Amino acid sequence: MQPVIEVANLTKRYRRAEANAVDGISFTVAPGELLALLGPNGAGKTTTISILTTRLAPTSGTVRVVGHNVVSEASAVRKNVGIIFQNPSLDLNLTAEENVRFHTILYGLYPFRPTFSTMSRRYQQQVHDLSVVLGLEGDIFKPVKTFSSGMKRKLEIIRSLIHQPRVLFLDEPTTGLDAASRRNLWEYLKLAREKDGTTFFLTTHNLEEAEQADTICIIDKGRIVSYGTPPQIKANLIEEYLLVDANDRERLRGELMGLALSFSETPLFKINLNGHSAYQVIRSIDTPLTTVKIHAPTLEDAYLAIVENS
Repeated sequence: MQPVIEVANLTKRYRRAEANAVDGISFTVAPGELLALLGPNGAGKTTTISILTTRLAPTSGTVRVVGHNVVSEASAVRKNVGIIFQNPSLDLNLTAEENVRFHTILYGLYPFRPTFSTMSRRYQQQVHDLSVVLGLEGDIFKPVKTFSSGMKRKLEIIRSLIHQPRVLFLDEPTTGLDAASRRNLWEYLKLAREKDGTTFFLTTHNLEEAEQADTICIIDKGRIVSYGTPPQIKANLIEEYLLVDANDRERLRGELMGLALSFSETPLFKINLNGHSAYQVIRSIDTPLTTVKIHAPTLEDAYLAIVENS
């Protein structure tokens, strides 16, 4: 299957910079995939997404989005993607619906109409459905200058989804959203993937959101330092272990040795699971236990370990 995003040896060096902001990275994104790009501030995330969305020219390398070169076919790329910017880019003098309407007209989705009521029924239904999902149904006809930062964020999301893009770039999409709106947004994005096969490219500092990704790409100092599924990234870096203890520690020690389990005393008995489930190990121990703790690595554990060692 042809990748929707193809990045080959992408490099970006800013004028008078001492090092590359993006340093020869390569990756692909399959149709319908959700890829999360992670990294500390200054790692090259914003530069990468700016190049993929045609807002910035690469120094070298090749980038294709939906089969189009981001440099020579920038216009074709823009027609097939949506972007939720980290910072709002709305016209404050227009109503929320007017911002959406003029966006669709610029994309050539609908002919110009002076009012919402004269737009097609399909457009009206799209605006209604999306505003309900994001909780803006009661404010969609109000001036944007009266909106809070969270409401502006919701409007940005509606505007970027209205033309049903094949690829949606989400740059910190849930910044400023309350918990209910974040949940509604992710539920809608899940439906968009299932129904329309939309591909998502996400940058975020929220590692809980990144856990939902099919693939995670972690960059630091412009280079890819880890790439894979969330379980792969966690398994490659952080061990899963069991902490146990007993009143009869000598008996427990002997039993663990007899079971050929790899363990150390810290002072609790730290048992490396090495592919076994915690449940299997606990069931195999006959000594009455006074302490049982399972250490399962999180994506945050893995992320911090990667960044600290890169």
